[in-house]
Amino acid sequence: MTNITKPSEVKRDWIVLDAAGKRFGRLLTEAATYLRGKHKPGFTPNVDCGDYVIIINASKAEFTGANKAEAKLYHRHSGYFGSVKSEKFGDLLTNKPEKLYKLAVRGMLPKTKLGKEMLKKLKVYEGSEHPHTAQIAKEGK
Repeated sequence: MTNITKPSEVKRDWIVLDAAGKRFGRLLTEAATYLRGKHKPGFTPNVDCGDYVIIINASKAEFTGANKAEAKLYHRHSGYFGSVKSEKFGDLLTNKPEKLYKLAVRGMLPKTKLGKEMLKKLKVYEGSEHPHTAQIAKEGK
């Protein structure tokens, strides 16, 4: 018989991922796996059973593609005519790396209320310091 994890039974851990020297996409797929809870044996798709993820050294990740900083664009739209706003990948990386990481991970999570709750457990910091030292965090892979 299959055991279904209930929301009250979920035990959440804190996991620290260091982005220095790692590929951007590979790091984020690992983060999405931890946020979703797929690394746990009691994974249930309709329950938020994932862990909190802290990404440090966000500005030191490696990126592939020689022209990506200028060619890749992130768009947003308010719904009004002519209100499409675009930001270049390179500008986001230098000015707001936290936003870049959240946008990328958001695409890997479910597009539901549950996915929005999972994304709230992602904490991204540009430097090597983070304010979550009170939580006993484990090192990621």
